[in-house]
Amino acid sequence: MSGEFDLNTITGLSEAEAAHRLEEEGYNELPSAKKRGVFAIAHELVREPMFLLLVACGSIYFALGDGQEAVILLGFVFFMMGITLYQERKTERTLEALRDLSSPRALVIRDGRQKRIAGRETARGDILVLAEGDRVPADAVLLECTSLSADESVLTGEPAAVRKTAARAPAEVARPGGDDLPFVYSGTLIVQGLGYARVHATGPNTEIGKIGRALESLKSERTSLQTETGRVVRNLAIAGVSLCVVIVISYALTRDDWLNGILAGLTLAMAILPNEFPVVLSIFMALGAWRISKKQVLTRRVSAIETLGSATVLCVDKTGTLTLNQMSVRRLFADGKVCDLRELGEEQAPEDFHLLIEFSILASQRDPFDAMEKALNRLGDRVEAEHLHDDWALVREYPLSQKLLALSRVWKSRDGEDYVIAAKGAPEAIADLCHFDEFRIQELSKAVTALADEGLRVIGTARSRFKQSGLPSQQHDFVFEFLGLVGLADPVRPAVPQSITECYKAGIRVVMITGDYPGTARNVARQIGLTPDDQIISGPELDAMDDSELRRRIDSVNIFARVVPEQKLRLVNALKANGEIVAMTGDGVNDAPALKAAHIGIAMGARGTDVAREAASLVLLDDDFSSIVEAVRLGRRIFDNLKKAMAYILAVHAPIAGMSLIPVFFKWPLVLLPIHIAFLHMIIDPACSVVFEAEPEEENVMLRPPRNPGERLFSARLLSVSSLQGLGVLVILLLVYTLALRRDQVENEARALAFTTLIVANLGLILINRSWSSTVAGTLRSPNRALWWVVGGALLFLALALYVPFLRELFRFGALHPIDLAVSLAAGALSILWFEVFKKLRNHRARTTTG
Repeated sequence: MSGEFDLNTITGLSEAEAAHRLEEEGYNELPSAKKRGVFAIAHELVREPMFLLLVACGSIYFALGDGQEAVILLGFVFFMMGITLYQERKTERTLEALRDLSSPRALVIRDGRQKRIAGRETARGDILVLAEGDRVPADAVLLECTSLSADESVLTGEPAAVRKTAARAPAEVARPGGDDLPFVYSGTLIVQGLGYARVHATGPNTEIGKIGRALESLKSERTSLQTETGRVVRNLAIAGVSLCVVIVISYALTRDDWLNGILAGLTLAMAILPNEFPVVLSIFMALGAWRISKKQVLTRRVSAIETLGSATVLCVDKTGTLTLNQMSVRRLFADGKVCDLRELGEEQAPEDFHLLIEFSILASQRDPFDAMEKALNRLGDRVEAEHLHDDWALVREYPLSQKLLALSRVWKSRDGEDYVIAAKGAPEAIADLCHFDEFRIQELSKAVTALADEGLRVIGTARSRFKQSGLPSQQHDFVFEFLGLVGLADPVRPAVPQSITECYKAGIRVVMITGDYPGTARNVARQIGLTPDDQIISGPELDAMDDSELRRRIDSVNIFARVVPEQKLRLVNALKANGEIVAMTGDGVNDAPALKAAHIGIAMGARGTDVAREAASLVLLDDDFSSIVEAVRLGRRIFDNLKKAMAYILAVHAPIAGMSLIPVFFKWPLVLLPIHIAFLHMIIDPACSVVFEAEPEEENVMLRPPRNPGERLFSARLLSVSSLQGLGVLVILLLVYTLALRRDQVENEARALAFTTLIVANLGLILINRSWSSTVAGTLRSPNRALWWVVGGALLFLALALYVPFLRELFRFGALHPIDLAVSLAAGALSILWFEVFKKLRNHRARTTTG
């Protein structure tokens, strides 16, 4: 780099200055879609079929002259609206929080130090540090850059990247498009090189803000679960409408009462209409994403939540995911000698290694962000001060490239005439720069293997001098001298071995993919218990294989070493071709194709590029492998609980619909009226959306194989179990009601007895569906505060309806005696007892089979 801009003295804004400008000018945000407020949500709710049916029933009661019941019914409307508003607002706040988390990030210089911040916190005057793969957070003028190119197609529509140059003098801001402009623009993508830029416009004042585009991180997309649920809702709605028409006509013809016939039809519609399904699904997905974010995993695409429970293979990077990415230099190699820094304690390194240390530091950033460069900078404590050149000026940097995995930094002293070049990178790349012959390459390979077998990450270092006035365009034009190797240790994350074991128990295979040497990968794999054998496929071996051989070998190999990002896509496709459900991690620009191809792409949040984040379904905020396993656990829990909620909804609607339909055909007094259906929905709605969502995971959630991705939410098993549960309750209700009528109990008493039995059975359905493996007694030990609020509220409202005269009259109930309550309690419990027996028998059979 060259020019008046001094990278060594730049401080950028202070935190106080940045905060003041954000307060004055607002956050760096574009005009986005208008947030749904309380009134907007309420407006949507009043158009829901269930609310329209309740209003229609209230209107008919007014027409019949029953004003009190109409008012109470409309009161239920507002009460249910309150519950739904609370749930919707909670969901909306969750989505807003997730949008904030998933917003683009920015690397800025503040108070003289690099700092990663949310893109919306970028202030005018901030110094941006731009690198390949970054999404530019604001409009800025380039102060310095090296080989910088940007994709500005989001603004210009032109797919070709444009070359950038640093500003040499103040210039008027130009529109995007064309080469050699000293400006970068918000929303564009850095595709090559490095650069430093000063922000001159944020938010709506940027070029993209002027266009008025709204960028949303969490995209609304219709998932397979939404499609399946929509199909079920449509079919049930068609059946419900058809039955309603039949009921209205039958009632009117047999009893010559059209108004009450319409009322009976509307009651049946309320009983059958599956309005809970889409609400439950949206709440589960939103709150599921929120719960997963608490485990440091951000959901960018809702479909990933559905897929997590089906994952069969986790392909993970080693550095920073399986390890802590807290590197320290362990060994040095120079001139055939090895220095173990642990043996030196706090002492300085021997003189033979000072040159290697000096140029390793010169090849690194002075205030590094990267863990490896931080470790190299700490080597300064191991040498005399004369080897540290704080007064030297950085002139230029040659970045890493796909063709050459090495970088060089060009320095010039205050009084020297020569340029001093320090290079570091992959040992084979440094050997290439130093033009090693075959013999020296073999000798270097032995030294590298010795360090790698100890689990160390190995880099090479070289130096050069240059006297000509103009610097060359590429690193190969320098004459380099090889200085030695640096071996860095990166400790394994403490929780990883346990997480690997957990994956194996859950039927999930873990594959480690790393750019490090096979020896390093093998050492780390043994530490974490990754694989029982030493089979490894290297990047060159991978290139030599055709797709069929790779598909055959990949079933038995769990370690891939010296792999470049472009090869990850082949690995993903091979695993998918073998029928695996693949989760793949990545952090670089070149990882994006593999992240998109995987069923679940997981980008690194702490060190990943914006391109990788945008291509991924999930973002790992702490880069920790254990967080992925926790996300899989939560994914399984979410799907389990969603099935329980759907099963409960189907089961509870069967007796409600049956008790609305059957009395009409048999000319019995009606059991359920609209006010009763509204009361039941006060229990059903929070139960299916709040109680089951908050339900803890099953004990065996990570002890069973991954879910078949082809398994439908409304599977034959779920439909059959729900139908049996619902029919069991319906049979008991019919027995209770018909016996009450035959005992010459008055209509209101029979209705009260049947309704109380239905409430008890309803609460029983909630309890038995909390788990399909544990009994009710077992699940009661699992905490679920929402459950007890629903149960307590239901029993309290039932008691008021039975024993407060005014309410008893409105509900058309008769007084129940203690014996009646005992009958209702026993009958309600009996209606679901068979499922408890079924669970016990199945558990006993499972234990017998296992034993």
